[in-house]
Amino acid sequence: MAAATHNTISTGKDIAHERSAPCAPPSPVYHPAFSAAADIMLESSDGTLYRIDLYTLRATSGFFNTMLSLPAPEGGHKAEPIPLHAPDDAVEPLLRLMCGMYTHPWRTLDEIEAVLQLAENWDTPGPIAYLRTALDAPKWRTADPIRLYALATHFTWRAEAQRASTAALALDLFAPEHADALARLPAPALVALLRLHRARRDVLRALLDSPDGFLAGNGEPFHCSACAFTPLDNRSWRALKIRLVREIERAPAGEALGVLVGGMAEWPETRACWDAKCSRPECGAANYDRIATLKQIRSCVNALPVAVDLDWD
Repeated sequence: MAAATHNTISTGKDIAHERSAPCAPPSPVYHPAFSAAADIMLESSDGTLYRIDLYTLRATSGFFNTMLSLPAPEGGHKAEPIPLHAPDDAVEPLLRLMCGMYTHPWRTLDEIEAVLQLAENWDTPGPIAYLRTALDAPKWRTADPIRLYALATHFTWRAEAQRASTAALALDLFAPEHADALARLPAPALVALLRLHRARRDVLRALLDSPDGFLAGNGEPFHCSACAFTPLDNRSWRALKIRLVREIERAPAGEALGVLVGGMAEWPETRACWDAKCSRPECGAANYDRIATLKQIRSCVNALPVAVDLDWD
């Protein structure tokens, strides 16, 4: 009997010595704004390649000027890209600034700070000057004045540091949410900021205690301005002064002080002060002129120091 013939279907595993075709290396990814032929090729930490002229790098960056003044590697700088330890989010906008190209509007302070840090590392005075102007926008001072103050003091930008310190008067520096930001400040900058807040408190206390500004409350003795007979009982004024000093220490900007409605107007110390009357039955005149006193309090607040005093050359 003839042996049975078995037909089999060959699979990929059954084909002897079968070899798959070698994979082609991935094509390099060039940033579209920096893909034209140029002398130098840079590679970000994200793997994106940037072509840029040698002259531009050397003219705008002290870091690259030094690097590219050294003997070139075998094959020249075109052979292999220069690796950068920075992501595209920082590299692209900085290279655009170095090349005089359009940059997109800044969306967050994080974006500007990342580019500014890289610009400092690369020693690029032109982009740093541009970023200095961008950082001075009021919206950044409102969003995070302590962080902006830290950047300004790091670069010894006096005017920007002073404006940021003024914006920081809206904050209670001793509130827990500001502890981390303050801890990152160098000691001289932190001391200057704390000194500003302390000075506003101390100067306000001295002005409120002066008989030149508040004769009725601080004159010893001062008699009722209506009957000129009864010495005033100034306990309510002393209590209001204590509250004013406490509030300027908590919120150094002083926005709640010297107002007609809301804020100070709602304090019990304020109401007691305006309700204080001459104790002589046939007189009963108010001890203090409410409008004049409020105007003088506001004048005192306006006279307080508003910016840090920095001892920079």
